[in-house]
Amino acid sequence: MNWQGVIPAITTPFREDLSVDHDFLAKHAKWMLDNGCTGIVALGSLGEGATLEFDEKLAVLQTLVRGMRAPVVAAISALSTDVAIRLAKNAERVGCSGLMVLPPYVYSTDWREMKAHMSAVIRATKLSCMLYNNPIAYRTDFLPEQVAELAEEHDNLHAVKESAADVRRVTSLRSLLGERLAIFVGVDDLIIEGIAAGAVGWIAGLVNAMPKESVALFNGKDIYSWFLPLLRMDTVPKFVQLIKLVQQEVGMGNERVRGPRLALEGAEREEAVRTIHRALNSRPKL
Repeated sequence: MNWQGVIPAITTPFREDLSVDHDFLAKHAKWMLDNGCTGIVALGSLGEGATLEFDEKLAVLQTLVRGMRAPVVAAISALSTDVAIRLAKNAERVGCSGLMVLPPYVYSTDWREMKAHMSAVIRATKLSCMLYNNPIAYRTDFLPEQVAELAEEHDNLHAVKESAADVRRVTSLRSLLGERLAIFVGVDDLIIEGIAAGAVGWIAGLVNAMPKESVALFNGKDIYSWFLPLLRMDTVPKFVQLIKLVQQEVGMGNERVRGPRLALEGAEREEAVRTIHRALNSRPKL
């Protein structure tokens, strides 16, 4: 798999009964690819993977793989190592091109245990793998030296999504590993700094609502100051609700989420809508 470019962390769309809307899922993915994205990552944090049952996860992957002309990457996370391995193997079976491997939900521990978990998942298939480092969300921080250790031991580890919100991580990884791993920015409002530091890709959030603008920004179009208020929505605890709200406001999705999340309401929602509409009213012509 060629790890590069803008790859959406796709949201999972729900019908009114909160079942997965597979028809819209396929339409949404195609729309983003048609606007220049290079692949799709499913089942991650933004995809509400923690609220999906195992069979639902496989069904999402199957929908995306079916007829897709670009790589589909399965985000792999679970409460236990055994379940994560089972999901990885099934992702390979249904035709995914790669895996984005996360630390386990809930349990955060030392490097010995985390290395054992990540290694077990990476070894479970022959698929190209990306390590996902997000210490803010998962309370597990894979330091550059530890990422390098995993890269040395696993030939199929080809990329890292760095979401520590510190652009110096990109330069540290590049210094340690050279071109060994493709480095992706995983925090929307650090994309310009990340590219300048050596990142070659972006696992993006706001791309779910604005793929054309996201690809243009990644390719150097001077729209950062316009886009930044929206990009910041990717970096707060209710980022799923906010990004789905942006999708709804641009006419590509709805704001339905699964519990424990609740759709935004009141002053919080009104402020978000104002920010979205300010952006839409001054949307650049590309």
